[in-house]
Amino acid sequence: MRFFTSIVFAAIATANATVLRREITNLVEASLPQFSNITARLEAISTKRQGWLYGPSLLGNASFFPAGTIGSARMQADMALFSLDSAWVAPRAQADLLAVQQAVANNGGLHSLDDYAHVLYDGQWTASVPGGTGKGILANYTQDLLFSMERLSLNCYPLRRLQPSETLPFTVDLNTTVELTTLSLPALLESGRLFIVDHSYQLPYPKGAGKYGASSTAYFFIHPISGDFLPLAIKTNVGADLIYTPLDSANDWLLAKIMFNENDIFHAQMFHLVASHDVAEIVHQAAMRTMSDEHPVMILLERLMFQAYAVRPAGNAVLFSDGGYLDRAFFINHLGAAQFVPDFYTTVGRFQANYLSTDLASRGLLNSTTGPELKHFPFYDDAKVIHDGIFNFMTTFINAYYPSEDLLTIDPELSAWFTEASTSAAVLDFPCAPKDGQPTACDRSTLIEILTHMAYLTGVQHHALNTGDPVYSSGTLPFHPTALYSPLPTTKNISDTTLLAMLPPPSDAIFQIYLLAIFNRPQFEAQYKTLVHAFSEPSFLARFKGREEVERAAVVFRGRMEEVSGEVRGRGFDEAGLWKGMPFVYRSLDPGTVPFFLAV
Repeated sequence: MRFFTSIVFAAIATANATVLRREITNLVEASLPQFSNITARLEAISTKRQGWLYGPSLLGNASFFPAGTIGSARMQADMALFSLDSAWVAPRAQADLLAVQQAVANNGGLHSLDDYAHVLYDGQWTASVPGGTGKGILANYTQDLLFSMERLSLNCYPLRRLQPSETLPFTVDLNTTVELTTLSLPALLESGRLFIVDHSYQLPYPKGAGKYGASSTAYFFIHPISGDFLPLAIKTNVGADLIYTPLDSANDWLLAKIMFNENDIFHAQMFHLVASHDVAEIVHQAAMRTMSDEHPVMILLERLMFQAYAVRPAGNAVLFSDGGYLDRAFFINHLGAAQFVPDFYTTVGRFQANYLSTDLASRGLLNSTTGPELKHFPFYDDAKVIHDGIFNFMTTFINAYYPSEDLLTIDPELSAWFTEASTSAAVLDFPCAPKDGQPTACDRSTLIEILTHMAYLTGVQHHALNTGDPVYSSGTLPFHPTALYSPLPTTKNISDTTLLAMLPPPSDAIFQIYLLAIFNRPQFEAQYKTLVHAFSEPSFLARFKGREEVERAAVVFRGRMEEVSGEVRGRGFDEAGLWKGMPFVYRSLDPGTVPFFLAV
């Protein structure tokens, strides 16, 4: 555990003046190329192109990683900034870990499921996770509604609605489906009420020694009477290939959900890397090689990509190395993680296809033409209000610099960025890709969507799955282990003893929480690094002198995000013990807590 801390302080020791925030060290006023010294700008861009190269991908084969003198210097500077943040949380997490170790020792170990939920958490992790765990996430984890609604809040990305024309991957006994849903499985499918999360792709991935798990496929459904979103069945796809349902014994069904969550947390952590880091980085890199540092869009992208190039090298050294933190904590090892990246990049790495509403609609979660709408969708509700705020800011920002479409069309740097992104940078599905070797004109609305999506990737999607979310919700024990530690049963009706033996032993349980805690960044609120402050930092706004509308838009955005944060922090349960139809409170997207950038 001290290995992480030693790397942190070693990086700090080698940091140099490049640690200073780029926004502070370069306050040249923003300008378009049409209204500035084009020769000087072209020379500066040429220098950047020579010094910022596309290097090999890190952490699996996905997008390029910066190389060259300028690209490498940026990585080193970002690593130094990342190390400062890590140095704040790492010793606090270490102190918390020691306190939890003592609590477990005083308890004589972990002897029950309640011990996992209470001894490991009650009054613990107060230094590194001062916000504590999500309301209800530990108290109500045995409830099916909590399990199913996690799919619509904590990780909705692998969930999709099955279409009536699809062939079902497995069947469930008719009497079981009727008792649980009032309908047969084919009737659920035909009526558009059946959903699936399929983690069977994890089956061939290399696994860690002494760790066990499934490669689950799960059905969920919208109940015809209550309208609730509920679980129907979980198939393990390994060993005896058992199919579990809520009608099984309490221990069997709880184990099935735990096995699913083991698969799901691996998916969430790897998905966030591919869909957020890999995509945002390569779009920014294309801009670095084609736009002047004085271009307003470049300045905005630099703000969004603050500290971005630290995460993949840090992960390469600490998390995904042979015997690193991933190998120690997760069922699937670093070799399996490396396979996940290219397996998913071709789809989740597509830029336009993964716009918020576009992606959700493509999976039948939004505006579905088949079946009823979801009664509650907590992730989308929170993501949309932030997305709308970002969109409004970007609209004002772009219109301030491009009051007419013609002005954007004749911007040579923007045109070069669009071409570079789809060609040399190999960004998947980027707008305005050249056709027949000729540039394609972009309009203001397209540029606004591009920038909105970039800010969504860095400030919303990333933190829905990473940063503080796992330690206070999606990675809490005993319901969300990163690995199991006994072979899976080949028959049903397991005992309490068998179930308990499958959970992480005390040292591994504590390490899981510690690992997730060092990804938390509670200090960012006091440092004005949260989403609330994404566009209002004085040194950032100073670059847009004379564009009062940009400053006003930043004030509006900040005020709206403060309102959203206040609402999130005031959430509680209704008289039925629910919040938005689920027995836990979702707070992963609190703009006053989450960073505006790819922090970890």
